[in-house]
Amino acid sequence: MNRDLTVGKPSSVVWRFCVPLFGSVIFQQLYNIADSFVAGKFVGENALAAVGNSYEITLIFLAFGFGINIGCSVVVSRFFGERRYRDLKTAVYTTLISCGVLCGVLMLFGALFGGRLLGMINTPDEVYDASKLYLDIYILGLPFLFFYNVATGIFSALGNSKTPFIFLMCSSLSNIAVDIIFTKYLSFIFSHGVDGVAWATFLCQGVSCVLSLIFVFRSLKDIKTDEKPRAFSFEILGRISAIAVPSILQQSFISVGNIMIQGVINSFQTGVMAGYSASVKLNNLVITSLTTVGNGISNFTAQNLGSNKPERVAEGFKAGLRLVWAICLPFAALYFLAGRFFIYIFLDSPSEAALSSGVEFLRIVAPFYLVVSAKLVADGVLRGAGMMKKFMVSTFTDLILRVVLATALSKTPIGSTGIWLSWPIGWAIATAMSLMFYKGAFGGRKRERE
Repeated sequence: MNRDLTVGKPSSVVWRFCVPLFGSVIFQQLYNIADSFVAGKFVGENALAAVGNSYEITLIFLAFGFGINIGCSVVVSRFFGERRYRDLKTAVYTTLISCGVLCGVLMLFGALFGGRLLGMINTPDEVYDASKLYLDIYILGLPFLFFYNVATGIFSALGNSKTPFIFLMCSSLSNIAVDIIFTKYLSFIFSHGVDGVAWATFLCQGVSCVLSLIFVFRSLKDIKTDEKPRAFSFEILGRISAIAVPSILQQSFISVGNIMIQGVINSFQTGVMAGYSASVKLNNLVITSLTTVGNGISNFTAQNLGSNKPERVAEGFKAGLRLVWAICLPFAALYFLAGRFFIYIFLDSPSEAALSSGVEFLRIVAPFYLVVSAKLVADGVLRGAGMMKKFMVSTFTDLILRVVLATALSKTPIGSTGIWLSWPIGWAIATAMSLMFYKGAFGGRKRERE
């Protein structure tokens, strides 16, 4: 069901819209967590290290999917708020065509250079073949990943956050079951272990993608237009690109930064790699959840600015802040106090290095979820308002600090602990910048245009 986010009490609108988004991303993350869980439980510590190692490279492709999602979503939200329904449909068709072309280019890139990327991050010999196998299968599933992201962006732009939640809940739970079946009961087919979890994800994401696109076109039929929409518009593509390209660059550079950090981590023993692989998946579950709520704030901001109601943006920001703090507080407490238990979810008999590294990482970053969550809500407002330069400045500050500090501190006597410390330092400084930019735009003035 399409929903107008420009009417009703802002706090109630934000919570009703964003809570299903949070639920959706929890199940989205279950895909990656399920792969690591099954690899660690049913294959072994090296398999977990291989999945985690490949994951840092897959984040590059995810960056493009995220950028297309947010670019389409913000532009469609603005058209929806302005009641420009013909342009709204044209934006959807333009995004789908552009997405197909981009996806083809990235699949070719992945096929040609995937192995080199694994080499660039110092992938150990004992996990290289498994990492390459997992990555190759993942690349084959890129069309499902990309078009699903477009579909969820369109749903969000139309104020419908419940439909993608239902799809993801079903497909994610199915993915866990298929992961186990492929690796435990069909191991004679998927003899490498990691290929079983990769093909399970491929299959379940494919089903979710196809169903989502079917429902997108059904939703578009409910939106009546006086004129037939165009199949493609370079002018609208430019609008989408103005949001999508900075978002892709931001996410891509974060992924490149993570790959560089993974390369630093790979200079330590395999146990540290495995511990980091488990703990960073848990960390990404929280960060991605908060980012998705921030995306919801972007939709809320774009619709209300499109309807010329900038005064509602500040109320939406406050509601979003209360929501992300309610989300991250339980996670912060659980990770800090029971981090050891969560590492055991991924590994039956972890080495001392894997266990201590994973627990230490969680205890260092968990208290700072309250800080970074404020940044992600402020970033949501900035994206929704089209203030991409300010958004990118704070994000790149965080990234550069993390990479530089992780590299430098890893060479000190504190070793891997220095890598983990780079996260909260980068988050704290970047959060201060994002809040300053938000305050300048909406903290006393109705609206600011770049």
